[in-house]
Amino acid sequence: MKTFVLAAAMTALGTAAFAGGMAEPVEMPMVDIVEDTAAGTSQGLIVPLIIVALIAAAVAADD
Repeated sequence: MKTFVLAAAMTALGTAAFAGGMAEPVEMPMVDIVEDTAAGTSQGLIVPLIIVALIAAAVAADD
């Protein structure tokens, strides 16, 4: 009985490994990536300013 259960489990696991197969490779077209550099200069300053404000508020509340 143990041999039958082991054989059934191995068969179930073995067939799942071969389900499907290799897909054909797909050629993707080349796409040009354009970055918008015309935005304002303060674009990267918002998050650091918020962090500095939170640290200042924590220090002021600690006193």
